[in-house]
Amino acid sequence: MANKHVVVTGGGTGIGRAIARRLDRDGTSVTLLARGRERLEETAALLEHPTHVATCDIRDRGKVERAFAVAAAELGPVHALVAGSGLGGANDGNAAEDRFDDLVATNLNGTYYCCRAALAHLAPGPEARHIVVISSILARIAVPDYTGYSASKAGLLGLVRSLAAEIAADNVQVNAICPGWVDTDMAWDGLDGIAASSGGTRESAYRDAMGDVPLGRMSQPDDVAGTVAWLLSADARGVTGQAIDQNGGAWMG
Repeated sequence: MANKHVVVTGGGTGIGRAIARRLDRDGTSVTLLARGRERLEETAALLEHPTHVATCDIRDRGKVERAFAVAAAELGPVHALVAGSGLGGANDGNAAEDRFDDLVATNLNGTYYCCRAALAHLAPGPEARHIVVISSILARIAVPDYTGYSASKAGLLGLVRSLAAEIAADNVQVNAICPGWVDTDMAWDGLDGIAASSGGTRESAYRDAMGDVPLGRMSQPDDVAGTVAWLLSADARGVTGQAIDQNGGAWMG
């Protein structure tokens, strides 16, 4: 992907920041897009190649379309989108505090808007162009109280398969990655919540969680970034419409 332009949504923290840094090491120009500018600027400061920072709430389709248009004007047509923006956590079935709508609007609708906006500003072929969507192991397994998150992440897998079939003739590859526990603030917040509800400690919650992971450890953000780099490479030229399960073996379907 050297000398090409990749848009990374959710590039301010965690997995998104690791992906941006990996792409930068590979010589890629990167647009970083998320709601908060401060963390995007922190990521941009770590990169050496041309970088564009765009703040945008991906739930607003019009704003997404404008953000991608500006990004293409700044760094050129888009060779790939890595859609990592999203919300996590339980949605709470209490009607007054239910987050279901916000989770789905962000994780599923927002990702769809980004995919369509990227396609509108796609670099010309015949080289392969790419969309990589960050889904989750919770698209595969059941977790109580995570109905909004799980529904949105499972929806992304349907989106990936259908979109891959729709645009394969244009030599655009569309794939998903389904991480499990990844060493990010979101994961540790989840473990803290488990500890609080069970009366245990963060350490005991970690041990219990890793007991369900055959490799016995959290993934690192760089692990996911490496998988993204592979999907964008010629080595993965036969891969489209797939969900790559990178979760330490916690789901082996």
